[in-house]
Amino acid sequence: QVQLVESGGGLVQAGGSLRLSCAASGRTLSTYAMGWFRQAPGKAREFVASINRSGRDTDYAGSVKGRFTISRDNAKNTVYLQMNSLKPEDTAVYYCAADQGYGLRYVNEYDYDYWGQGTQVTVSS
Repeated sequence: QVQLVESGGGLVQAGGSLRLSCAASGRTLSTYAMGWFRQAPGKAREFVASINRSGRDTDYAGSVKGRFTISRDNAKNTVYLQMNSLKPEDTAVYYCAADQGYGLRYVNEYDYDYWGQGTQVTVSS
């Protein structure tokens, strides 16, 4: 199995940027499709972005499309989430996850097999 550790969260003003990283250990990251999810206080966890094994195909939630970019470096066993033009409504705990299955899309959290512990992102207005 794979262990995932997120980093890069913090406090930022609206309009600012952050880059989250998700470092994998235990197994080669290229084995998995990867996703980012987030959970705001009092809300259900929601899909943010996903990327397939090669990195050629990505998917985004409508609320972040055009502002966030998911990428991966399989040689470094790391997945990234570049977040630009941040808004207060982006405030949440952000989780990376690994999906060992194969599908057309990777947007359903119940398809993911391994999760990190999360990193807090807070956007002030």
